[in-house]
Amino acid sequence: MSELKHDLPDGMIEWVAQVAGGEVVHLHRHVSRREAWVVDVERTDGSRLEGFLRLQREVDSVDPRRLERETRIYQALGRAGLPVPEVFGWNPELKAALLARDPGRSDIDKLEDPAQQRAIMLDFMRVVARLNTLDLDELGLDDVMQYKPTTPRECALNEVDLIVSQWRSFLDGRTDPLTTYGLDWLRRFAPDEVARISLVQGDTGPVNFMFQGERVSSMVDWELGHYGDPLEDLGNIVVREFWNPCGGLKGMFELYERESGIPYDRFRAQYYTVHQNVRGMIPIHYICENAHPLESLAWYLCYRYVGDRSTVEMLAQAMDVAIERPEMPEDSGDPDVLAEAAVYAQEHDVAPRLEDGFGAQRAKDVQILIACMDRRRRYGETLAAAELDDLGELLGRRPASLAEGLAEFDAAIREQRLDDAAVICTLARKAYRDEWLHAPAVTLYPDRRQAELD
Repeated sequence: MSELKHDLPDGMIEWVAQVAGGEVVHLHRHVSRREAWVVDVERTDGSRLEGFLRLQREVDSVDPRRLERETRIYQALGRAGLPVPEVFGWNPELKAALLARDPGRSDIDKLEDPAQQRAIMLDFMRVVARLNTLDLDELGLDDVMQYKPTTPRECALNEVDLIVSQWRSFLDGRTDPLTTYGLDWLRRFAPDEVARISLVQGDTGPVNFMFQGERVSSMVDWELGHYGDPLEDLGNIVVREFWNPCGGLKGMFELYERESGIPYDRFRAQYYTVHQNVRGMIPIHYICENAHPLESLAWYLCYRYVGDRSTVEMLAQAMDVAIERPEMPEDSGDPDVLAEAAVYAQEHDVAPRLEDGFGAQRAKDVQILIACMDRRRRYGETLAAAELDDLGELLGRRPASLAEGLAEFDAAIREQRLDDAAVICTLARKAYRDEWLHAPAVTLYPDRRQAELD
């Protein structure tokens, strides 16, 4: 057997071999946002275990039990008969979980047959309906959950308050009017009724489940699982269908209502769409500004700027506010021969010669980062001037600098001195400009639009 190449913590390979009952014969890094590894183990009886290794390395993580909670949820849902990966083992010292590898696919958005896409999504909605009606006491997860709401307002805001508390040091040290307004809006418009309290996935929808044929084979990615309003999962589905379009959502939420017996409410689905985006974008903004070398910053830039734009659009739809896309600079800016040479080398000389999938993706990341740096240099001042013009119109005077203007805008939002429609329109213009500026990263998820809701 060839030597396994990895940078896993000491003892990890031995633990995997012990849990699986054999020898690790294959190992490679999985291309994903969170660290994961594809693992094959030859067992002593001659069979092969096809595993998926997850680990949480962060020493000072804001959520140190994240992977433990996800693993416990897998175990509980498996006992309840829902389609989830089997858990072979959990190691609390290494903070690692060995799961069964589902041989199916997750890329429902890549299917060419609309009928198959719709059949899979209909089956998925039935699974979500079953999930949201499970008895929480029978699941036995209270000890690993971070809270258990008792009122409709707690259902809506507990997860928001948790995210804010976890990221307080980051939020207190920065100015971001969109985050400030989003959090304020969620508190002002929190639903005042809830059908029941359910286990929700917290990030459910297309690509966070595996499928085989026309059926869901396993629901994956439970790191944000928590107790809350079941309609929160519908908002999550809207967001994930935005990122991974798979035929739209027409009729899906009506089916959910029939299968679960939980009443569907359009505004609450819109509310939780904004909810998912606002709370989800906080850690994404943090990573964009404090990226670890192991993180794919290019992908996070895409998540940030496409996500910010979608947040504003979702707010506008929920509030019935008409927004417009501003004009962008027509000239190409002053070229930089160094940036052009670096991008060319990455695209034409480096990436084609990399056989390792992870290495090829990292080379693509570097190419995107260089291109984004170049666009910031070329267009940054022009777009900043346009932002100052917008802020001057909103605030009554043109700020001396963009930093000063954003700080004044943020303060006015906190003091609720501005009209909702005016705030949303100004935020939209900024989000459209930011997305355009980071166009090389946005190509990772191009032309994303929200599906029509029931």
